[in-house]
Amino acid sequence: MIIKSLGRVDYENTFAAMQEFTATRDADTPDELWICEHPPVFTQGLSGKPEHLLRDIGIPVVQIDRGGQITYHGPGQVVVYLLFDLRRCEITVRGLVNRIEQAVIDLLAGYGVSAARLAGAPGVYVGDAKIAALGLRIKHGCSYHGVSLNVDMDLAPYAAINPCGYEGMAVTQLRECLPQWRGAEETAIVGKALAEQLARQLDETI
Repeated sequence: MIIKSLGRVDYENTFAAMQEFTATRDADTPDELWICEHPPVFTQGLSGKPEHLLRDIGIPVVQIDRGGQITYHGPGQVVVYLLFDLRRCEITVRGLVNRIEQAVIDLLAGYGVSAARLAGAPGVYVGDAKIAALGLRIKHGCSYHGVSLNVDMDLAPYAAINPCGYEGMAVTQLRECLPQWRGAEETAIVGKALAEQLARQLDETI
């Protein structure tokens, strides 16, 4: 598995690159994980309902082809995209989702933060507050999109949406769970560590 650190990149260009990678890969193409952050953007999944955008706060809304409703991406949030061949590894979609969630849970446990799944609401939660969201698109047995983990960001834009379609859902971030925080340096470390946890869950060599 190839891990690429993209830095802070435009969302729409990255979305197009994921689609292109998936459309042109073949059975021998190595899987890739892309670690990045995005400038502020709301993304609306295939089943997204416009009423989950509660008000216009000047952040663009991009319609995309993953499952799920609306979510927010912004600086200080680590995003890892999984360009993964499920058929080659004989992993189901549910199995992939479970592995992604477990990678986040294990990563947070390493920081002393207890996190868990919440029945009926995909993602990872600290108490009742969502700290990581995930959404995937599977095409020809291969995935793209992935998981976003709130690390050290401005959470205010979440007040303009029903996060992932859930009215009143609380959100949190890693910085709020830790007594000491080293800022941007730590955010970069978290991104790399999350990618490594994902590779481990998927039994991939990096």
